[in-house]
Amino acid sequence: MSDVHARIADIVNSNEVVLFMKGTPLFPQCGFSSRAVAILDHCEVAYHSVDVLQDPEVRAGIKDFSDWPTIPQLYVKGEFLGGSDIMMEMYQAGELQELLGKA
Repeated sequence: MSDVHARIADIVNSNEVVLFMKGTPLFPQCGFSSRAVAILDHCEVAYHSVDVLQDPEVRAGIKDFSDWPTIPQLYVKGEFLGGSDIMMEMYQAGELQELLGKA
């Protein structure tokens, strides 16, 4: 495992809910990250965010870590769920709220 993958794994495993995003929850830097934040805020769940724009290694490494080409990326209890589109689908189906309720 590379150094950056070890750092990412530590973040993912140390937090119940983690959102790797562009920007911060207060100042998202892309529409997809903004939508992901809005979904999590609407679910009223505490989450840890990582601004990939502040760390180029994490920005590149998270894509390899998850084998997912885009950001944002949501992890719950160490498992990768997907990006904002998947989050929206899960939210609309009530699956995300149920999963986050257990986190």
